[in-house]
Amino acid sequence: MTTPHGPGIDEDPTIGRLFADTSRDLSALIRGEIELAKTELRFSVKAGGMAIALFAVAAFLILLAIVMISIAFAFFLHWLFFGLGVSFLLVFAVYVVIAALLAFIGVRKVKQVKAPEQTMAAVKSNKQVLKRG
Repeated sequence: MTTPHGPGIDEDPTIGRLFADTSRDLSALIRGEIELAKTELRFSVKAGGMAIALFAVAAFLILLAIVMISIAFAFFLHWLFFGLGVSFLLVFAVYVVIAALLAFIGVRKVKQVKAPEQTMAAVKSNKQVLKRG
């Protein structure tokens, strides 16, 4: 009798043969999944890198826009009724006030940060239980 495994081999595979075939197939499946994951990650990393670059360029352009609007605001104040130097000092003062306000809010938020007390207590409890066992 001829089978796909060669002539004279029974049609019923042995447990060893089934185990070998399963191991081989599982190994091939895992290798295939790893290759798929690598391919997906390469694509994601490229897309992520491009996104980071675009965000960096956008942030740089926003910074340039802030500088331009600041200069325009200073010249507008000069045009209205202030000297040029006073106008630029007023724009500077506005930025200092905004920065101080943001720093004040940031300090208040930092004071709200607390240690994870319940988690630390649970870890200590688990440590004591493991020491007993």
